[in-house]
Amino acid sequence: MISIVVCTYNRDMFIRTALEKIAACGFPPREYEIILVDNNRSDSTASECAAFAEAHPEVRYRYFLETSQGLSYARNRGIAEAEGDVIVFLDDDSFVEPDFLRRLSARLDEYPDAAAFGGRIDPIFESGKAPDWLCKWTLSWVSAIDRGPEVSLFSGGKYPIGANMGFRASTLKGIPGFDTSLGRTGKNMLGGEEKEIFGRISASGGKIYYFPDVRVGHVIPERRTTREYIVRFAQGIGYSEYVRCKRKGGAALLRRRFSELVKWGATLLLWVVYLFRGRPACGNALALFRWNVSRGLYFPDTLKI
Repeated sequence: MISIVVCTYNRDMFIRTALEKIAACGFPPREYEIILVDNNRSDSTASECAAFAEAHPEVRYRYFLETSQGLSYARNRGIAEAEGDVIVFLDDDSFVEPDFLRRLSARLDEYPDAAAFGGRIDPIFESGKAPDWLCKWTLSWVSAIDRGPEVSLFSGGKYPIGANMGFRASTLKGIPGFDTSLGRTGKNMLGGEEKEIFGRISASGGKIYYFPDVRVGHVIPERRTTREYIVRFAQGIGYSEYVRCKRKGGAALLRRRFSELVKWGATLLLWVVYLFRGRPACGNALALFRWNVSRGLYFPDTLKI
């Protein structure tokens, strides 16, 4: 059975649609369940979810309130409640394709060695228009991913994105859950919990696959395309990397800070490339992002995260 965990926080305008898309997959009801983890919402999420449950008595659906604030707490609650041998995480504004569950099931049968996996995520811009800084290097800023049409293994520090990712339940039983010192809490911009858990799986020899045909659309509000968002997002990444590496020891933090210098070299090269291609907005956004990641990594005490 596939357990689909949807963690939600004040997204009543999207949550009903997200759940309806899952139910519309036409997958046998006994072969999947939906676990909704409410992380202390203050909107009408509960009533929207209740309306979904009433409209779909055929769906195995369970609703839980997780009072410890934070996405990592909510995800860990989902893991604890899941009864499937596969656990999928979707955002509360991720809309699955009609064949999502069928294709996922087929890919898992085809790749029994997959310890974890992630699928394609297509951005759905609320404004109807992609920002002028969007390029292959900035897709992840809007929680989107497209690694091409072929199944592949994540490697080189690249991992799935939380809007469409999953694990064998047996994989999660062998490791601690999501690190609750990392990840979003309310409206803050901390992250790193996905990278941390996938890093542990990879370090233990687990294979992490990309399944291109296991697709979702992900709603991107206009506020996530602004300069202010890029700054806060990058600072959150930098600070999260500082916390994650510091916990491992001084050597890990030193290595990460050195790698940041290498990333600066690549960023400056891309800035020049995009300037000559007539797309300066892309290069400027990459430089702005790198500057603020560096602030979080080198000068965490100067930030208000």
